Amino acid sequence: MQAVDFSGAWEVDYSQSENVREAFDVLIRELQRQAERQARSMSQGGGTLSTSGVGIGNGASIYALARMAEIVTEPQLLDIEQSEHHISVKRDGSFALSCEFHNGGFDSRESVLGNEICGWDGHQLLFQVYLPDGLTIYHRFTLGPDGERINIATTLRSDQVASPFALDRVYRRYDPNASGIRCKQTLSKGRVCTTERPR
Repeated sequence: MQAVDFSGAWEVDYSQSENVREAFDVLIRELQRQAERQARSMSQGGGTLSTSGVGIGNGASIYALARMAEIVTEPQLLDIEQSEHHISVKRDGSFALSCEFHNGGFDSRESVLGNEICGWDGHQLLFQVYLPDGLTIYHRFTLGPDGERINIATTLRSDQVASPFALDRVYRRYDPNASGIRCKQTLSKGRVCTTERPR
């Protein structure tokens, strides 16, 4: 199977992307439902309270995971360079993701961040970053059928929180020399936009 070509300049499309604040609220509601189900089961004589699963993750840990997701998915601009055996995803204001392709296998390397694994899963490009203290970040890149849109599904898992935190960002091709408005989504302030001069 031939690799998908992600090369080009990309900017986040907030109208198509998930909002970190809404994703945080959804996770909190789901964890509350799980806790309520477990409490009902306990009150109906369903057994002993488990310290795994729903019981893991206090509010501060969940908020910290959401903040980390906000930081990891913050880059508004991507510059992707790709060859037959390599891809580099330069992320505006953040560390780059890079991968060497080895005959369809996964590339694994140690970095200053931790252990990184990347490779192709069919037509999707995967990056997994295993950080210290039980935090894992997964990025799944999918190119839209028209080649003008990339969906990046990012999932963070932590030993401190029962459920993963997932956030989808959609990026569209853009001309890096054009002027425009740049926005970013934050957990604390919502959407904040500024104007930017042409480069």
